[in-house]
Amino acid sequence: MIERKTELPQIFESFAEARQNGFLAMKKIKDSGKGVVGQFCTYTPLEIFMAAGLVSVGLCSTSDETIPEAEKVLPSNLCPLIKSSYGFAITDKCPYMYFSDLVVGETTCDGKVKMYELLAEIKNVHILELPRRQDTPEAKALWLAELVRLKERVEKDFGVTITDDNLRDAIRRRNIERRLLKELYELSTMTPPPITGLRQLQILFGSQFKFDWDEKVAEIQNAIDSIKAAYAAGERPVADTAPRILITGCPMGGVTEKVVKVIEEAGAVVVAYENCTGAKQLDRQCPEAGDPMTSIADHYLQIGCAIMTPDKNRFELLERLCEQFQVDGVVEMTLQACHPYAVEAHSVKEFMQKKGIPYLQLETDYGTADIGQLSTRAGAFVEML
Repeated sequence: MIERKTELPQIFESFAEARQNGFLAMKKIKDSGKGVVGQFCTYTPLEIFMAAGLVSVGLCSTSDETIPEAEKVLPSNLCPLIKSSYGFAITDKCPYMYFSDLVVGETTCDGKVKMYELLAEIKNVHILELPRRQDTPEAKALWLAELVRLKERVEKDFGVTITDDNLRDAIRRRNIERRLLKELYELSTMTPPPITGLRQLQILFGSQFKFDWDEKVAEIQNAIDSIKAAYAAGERPVADTAPRILITGCPMGGVTEKVVKVIEEAGAVVVAYENCTGAKQLDRQCPEAGDPMTSIADHYLQIGCAIMTPDKNRFELLERLCEQFQVDGVVEMTLQACHPYAVEAHSVKEFMQKKGIPYLQLETDYGTADIGQLSTRAGAFVEML
């Protein structure tokens, strides 16, 4: 039992520090001659890059460090994710952006689309035309054609041939990774949960910055086994009486951890994340039978997101997670000027009201000046529960 108690903090820190430590790993990857693809969105099919023998990395920045530099070009009332990502690109302060041989963007929102135009002046950029519907033959045909176009771009830029067998193997490996991360976050269906929401987020967010696939899945499995063993040995990091919170809304990680911290400092526990960092990208498996490109296209197009209209898949997942994790309240984290999620928040609130689940929307940015306000609102919400 003592061994497990000392091991768990090391495991959590390994994932929490993955993004920072990954900078050195990325340099080694480049020095070895491997190609690197940077992407911004959960809709980007990582299987295509894996099948090409490339390393992929997320480029969405989560700090306000370079926003003043970005605002010399971009409007100040733009989403902080967009400003931060562009700021890190133009200042060369993000090694992941710097080392990316190809940057893949997507037409999820107008702000990102226009930012990609500017980014293309300094980086090799490819844009995926993402349809705004998920249930029509035309949308499915467009998306499949876009992924074929991406596959051909990767083959051309990196001088490789991506076979169907390569793609099937990539689907199989990505499914293993999805299954393990889902198993990890589903540990929090237990009462009380075996880890805090902050620890869960650190693993979910940090896993994308571990670039050796075999080592990554081994570390995730080790984390699962260690958490289970510690729980069986009687460790209870969360009180039985802690209200159970689901977080939905914009992508989380980095400075937005402040939202999780104020919720848990108020005495609640975050048991589930519906957003891009969590269940949204991990809940389902990609079909391994049939034509691999069609399977990949169908799988990614069905991701629920506020940019889709209608967005029935997001609400279906929200309903299922609320029941599965027996949540006492839902908190929506909206980044300032993220119009799709800001508008859809009203529908989420009404949806939760019909289900009798208390709902709170917290709007924030990448700064820390609003922590006091967030704490006050989160504290009042938790006390109400």
